[in-house]
Amino acid sequence: MPAVFPFRAVQYNNGSGDVSGVIAPPYDVLDASQKQAMLDADPNNIVGIDLPHVPAKELGPKEAYEASAASYRSMLESGTLSQRQTPAMFAYRQTFEFEGQTFERCGMVATVETVPFGDREGGGILAHEQTFGGPKEDRKALMEATQCQTSPIFGLHPDEDGEATKIVREVTASRDPDMTAQMSDGVKQEIWAVEDDATLSAYTAALAGEDIFVADGHHRYNTALNYLEALGDVPADHPARRTMMVLVSMNDPGLAIGPTHRVLGGMADYDIDAFQQASAGLLNIEAIENTPSTFLAQMNVLAEREKTNIFGIYDYATGLCFAAWPAMSDPLEDKFPDQSQAWRSLDVAIIQHLIVDEICSPELNNGEPVKWAFPHSIDEVLALGRGEETGSSIAGGGKPQLAIIVRPTPLEAVRDISRAGELMPQKSTFFYPKLATGLWLNPLS
Repeated sequence: MPAVFPFRAVQYNNGSGDVSGVIAPPYDVLDASQKQAMLDADPNNIVGIDLPHVPAKELGPKEAYEASAASYRSMLESGTLSQRQTPAMFAYRQTFEFEGQTFERCGMVATVETVPFGDREGGGILAHEQTFGGPKEDRKALMEATQCQTSPIFGLHPDEDGEATKIVREVTASRDPDMTAQMSDGVKQEIWAVEDDATLSAYTAALAGEDIFVADGHHRYNTALNYLEALGDVPADHPARRTMMVLVSMNDPGLAIGPTHRVLGGMADYDIDAFQQASAGLLNIEAIENTPSTFLAQMNVLAEREKTNIFGIYDYATGLCFAAWPAMSDPLEDKFPDQSQAWRSLDVAIIQHLIVDEICSPELNNGEPVKWAFPHSIDEVLALGRGEETGSSIAGGGKPQLAIIVRPTPLEAVRDISRAGELMPQKSTFFYPKLATGLWLNPLS
């Protein structure tokens, strides 16, 4: 693993007490109205710094980033934010409900040596998802204006013997948390500052030689690399040579992965009959019970029967439900012979390159791109059909026509594909819950 360090975090309320009113969800899940609501409730909410421009998927005006930097400096000057005197790592516990169960996900917050993506001796930082230029331009403009990393990267590491997660959980069991918070999503956030050399040394030793797999924050880590490169030849101890991360063991019992479904729209010639006709020879399609809430249970039964990728199909116009699976084994082999078997077996790869690229776009939309949305639950899938805003609206507007329901991407696939140096299609993984923003900031100057 790249070197891991304690750091002098900038925090609200001197790093203690309840900070519920000033933390926020990640910048890329918020719209303008949600941002304003949080600022109306507390003008010092971190969203005023972390989300200068909406939508954050593209570069905004220079003035927006300057305003974020001014807010950051003002809060430091007033004492609303302050920097720790002593470097620390931070044990971080999130308690939440997921699919009817209570989970406690525990990790350690540290700064990690900023090194390029890829394998390296002693462990590397590995990507698994594609990135896009617009979000990286937005994040770099913010980082340059504030000279600060305003939110942590979410990193996973193998921890095959469970030693790292044992150390973190021993910290959380040893005393009450230093800082707590809870947002409207109901996720309880608890923080323990770790300063003692024995615990820091034991944790660092437990991570020796391990890879870090970026679970969430690919655009922000790319931005950290670009920011460092733009600085040129800086000293080895320059703050930009380290990136703030939440490190979670793949053996942590609180690690939960949810699905990211695909909702398609904007197809000129789509209806469910036309889709089935266009799918002939590429997909097997079977009618199932027209009860969307039972999609995943029905898909699991069919997966046992067919021993292959199973998708749910929901037609918005009729409410009809189907199951679908590839009509041939390894359907992407001819098109992507150089990709690994693990990559070609991904549900999300088959959806993008077989269903969308070979069926929907050429046969049902005159070869034009199809519009996408990426809801995480069946309730969100149905809400899109009712015209409700769920945070996953069809890109560019338009009415949803077809939902493709998927099961969660297995953790083993993330590991295998990252180690192969391959990238999954966008929105391939959904590690629930997201990390909170505002519990720590990492100054770069």
